[in-house]
Amino acid sequence: MTTTLPVASGTACCSAVTGDLLSPTEAERLAVLLKAVAEPTRLRLLSLVAAHEGQEACVCDLTEPVGLSQPTVSHHLKVLVDAGLLEREKRGVWAYYRLVPARLDELSAALLPFSRRR
Repeated sequence: MTTTLPVASGTACCSAVTGDLLSPTEAERLAVLLKAVAEPTRLRLLSLVAAHEGQEACVCDLTEPVGLSQPTVSHHLKVLVDAGLLEREKRGVWAYYRLVPARLDELSAALLPFSRRR
């Protein structure tokens, strides 16, 4: 059985939308970023790369600090590359990763409106 509460005549039951809304495309794009960073090891890897000179690091410099095997670290780095947060460059036998500042700025800018809604 469903009950409905009476609404006074002329009173809207919902508040009006006054802020910017994410489009479905923007929401999908943001979800990819959030999914990529919603894992502690990946956040640490981003932090480690950012802390290196030139915001670039070799995979060989990233395995020990996170305490994981090279294949596991490479998997996490691939997720970050696929999300566009890191770029990968092969140099000899090693892969080097660098931050993509524009993509990080995009993530930050997308979250900023939410912080102002309080």
